[in-house]
Amino acid sequence: MANLMMMMRLPSSLRSFSVSASSSSNGSPPVIGGSSGGVGPMIVELPLEKIRRPLMRTRSNDQNKVKELMDSIRQIGLQVPIDVIEVDGAYYGFSGCHRYEAHQKLGLPTIRCKIRKGTKETLRYVHMYVQIIVHLLTLKPYMVSQASPSLRYL
Repeated sequence: MANLMMMMRLPSSLRSFSVSASSSSNGSPPVIGGSSGGVGPMIVELPLEKIRRPLMRTRSNDQNKVKELMDSIRQIGLQVPIDVIEVDGAYYGFSGCHRYEAHQKLGLPTIRCKIRKGTKETLRYVHMYVQIIVHLLTLKPYMVSQASPSLRYL
């Protein structure tokens, strides 16, 4: 039986919306988004092993949250795709750590991703930004009270 591939162009405005479907005999994953160079992110099912996780060693996931997500994914599937940046054909994931781990533990081969194209410079900025956010989240309240006034409102 041929795999069903569904393509949907993400609208730039809510006035236009198009959906098309075709069958794929090559086993390629379902793709949602424009393949004709359209603007905006694409929603794609990617194999887990194709996604690089540069921040995996910087924090640990809440295992209760992972278990809850596993139960939810088993029952109703993944509801929100993870965000991925594509740079030179490589995929980098910076969000969706709990969803990614839940998929791994469930033994699922792919995960739905919202892919945005980027450059190496974009990748460096995103990596730096996420590391700063992770660091700020680990600060204790007394550290924040001693920080500069501009940091207190982040």
